[in-house]
Amino acid sequence: MKRFYPLIFAISLSLPAAALTVKSPDGKLAVDVELLRGKYPVYSVDYDGSTMLRQSPLGLTTNIGVFGKSKSMTATDLTPVKFDYTLDRIKQSRVETEYNKTVVTFVGVDSLSWSVEFLVGDNDVAFRYIIPKEGDTGSIYIDSEATGFRFPKGTTTFITPQSDPMIGWKRTKPSYEEEYVADAPMDTTSQYGHGYTFPCLFKVADEGWVLISETGVDSHYCASHLSEYQNDGLYTIAYPMPGENNGNGNTGAAQALPAVTPWRTITVGRTLAPIVETTVPWDVVEPLYATGHDYRYGRGTWSWILWQDDSINLDDLKKYVDLAETMGYEYILVDNWWDNNIGRERLPELIEYAHSKGIDVFMWYSSSGYWNDIEQGPINHMDNPIVRKREMRWLRDLGVKGIKVDFFGGDKQETMRLYESILSDADDNGLMVIFHGCTLPRGWERMYPNYVGSEAVLASENIYFQQHFCDEEAFNATLHPFIRNTVGSMEFGGTFLNKYMNRDNKKGNVRRTTDAFELATAVLFQNPIQNFALAPNNLTDAPEVCIEFMKQVPTTWDSTRYVDGYPGQFVVLERTHGSTRYIAGVNATPSPMEIELPGLDKGDRVEIIRDSKDGSPVKEILTVGKKAPKVVMQSQGGFVATVF
Repeated sequence: MKRFYPLIFAISLSLPAAALTVKSPDGKLAVDVELLRGKYPVYSVDYDGSTMLRQSPLGLTTNIGVFGKSKSMTATDLTPVKFDYTLDRIKQSRVETEYNKTVVTFVGVDSLSWSVEFLVGDNDVAFRYIIPKEGDTGSIYIDSEATGFRFPKGTTTFITPQSDPMIGWKRTKPSYEEEYVADAPMDTTSQYGHGYTFPCLFKVADEGWVLISETGVDSHYCASHLSEYQNDGLYTIAYPMPGENNGNGNTGAAQALPAVTPWRTITVGRTLAPIVETTVPWDVVEPLYATGHDYRYGRGTWSWILWQDDSINLDDLKKYVDLAETMGYEYILVDNWWDNNIGRERLPELIEYAHSKGIDVFMWYSSSGYWNDIEQGPINHMDNPIVRKREMRWLRDLGVKGIKVDFFGGDKQETMRLYESILSDADDNGLMVIFHGCTLPRGWERMYPNYVGSEAVLASENIYFQQHFCDEEAFNATLHPFIRNTVGSMEFGGTFLNKYMNRDNKKGNVRRTTDAFELATAVLFQNPIQNFALAPNNLTDAPEVCIEFMKQVPTTWDSTRYVDGYPGQFVVLERTHGSTRYIAGVNATPSPMEIELPGLDKGDRVEIIRDSKDGSPVKEILTVGKKAPKVVMQSQGGFVATVF
């Protein structure tokens, strides 16, 4: 169990401070907090002697006052905090890590007091605001934050824009599905002019890397994002736009006092290893409720991704149940329109058929209907607590194991309440939850025991819909392990073995990547339930070596390790599941790349699936000798190596 600490509102052992330095347990990471020019609270971050964030502002604007300009600053003694927990739905099943903690309290020029709690680990910083209850005031509304991140000159960005509200398919955006630009200068204006969605990756010249995100967002706050570039290297926290969710809900956050904000997180490193391997999104949060259910994770088949709406019928879905049985998978996902195309009265037939084959079922729902134009049913079931609870009891009685809820379209506190309500009610009925067309998960794997993943990325459906995304698949795949998937489970729904993005595999958009590339993404992309883009025809038209690998690839991991890579160019990771190691890589560069397999000992048995020169997959089994084996990744190709 994690050993946590009480929330401190009455600060003890406080010392006056003109400037405060909080160092990591290993002494390399340092956070300096001070009152700039004697009154403006700022912090900065140095790593191993290099500046990663320059003096960056702190503060909040609320309906009871502005927490910013201050006349004094005090700090508690530095306290070590250890985190020790297990979590089988993230990149690492057992986490043991240590941070140093201090709470810095400011007294404003108007005598209002407020605090910032800092946790500093060897490569991670997490901080949040604490606002005490003073006098008779019992509640607060937070309009905005001054919180900023000021980077050194020469920093480049790997970020994706926050979209306009109420645009896109059936006016469902923002849904965290915009395109990334790699290695762009900081003074670039985003596509829509609304800033950038978390997480945000920055390369600080030749000094290292910084990942900015947030965690611990629940029903008590809105989700936030980064602003547009301000000036002099500065980005600030931005709250939701008024137009999100069709104008429903406020853009700030309302809380009872005393109040705390979500954690702002900063991960730094000389290399990308700390970025890929960070566990800070889960370290600093706690489970919000206990579950009495034993949830099972695994692989699923998904007819909609290639066979689309027309496949939501009993005959086609039974074919996908049969595919799941042949592959040894645990689930089938039944997508939109099932209420219309199958009907509630005939749904038990499908579920009973699946159960007869040992396959469990996930069912699709729209999140609602009154903040977008979605017609795909079922709609208007998840937003109303009376209807939602009745529906979930019905699903439980049918033996359904999970739901996929789609089309949220906003980051307001009202929407965060809906996410939390869906999760809580679902757990009451033993249902796991996948979110789609949605926001980034923010520590939710630890906070909600039945949460199993979110899309929140330009995912596989876009590969189906446009040739452009087929052409960009390799580029995007080399970004996600360094950005989106570092902070939360990513329900991508990929690994296509069709050459053509169509039911008949004879026409449609053309996949540019090799089969070995597609297998590699099954390892590179982490989500405890993976609904792969395989189709029944792949049992006969895909190479047998690919089918055999996809039969045994796991979806949960005991460890994750960065091996090599650069966002937008290539990536190589190693994950372990039990005693088996998986090393996987993909290449988005225009030329072949040779990779030496890491960490192998003489006598290790290795199975490698790689590209041949013509792009077809080749399998070889070898025993490691004196030299580590090497593997060539073709352009838009990849490999997977299984070490037994």
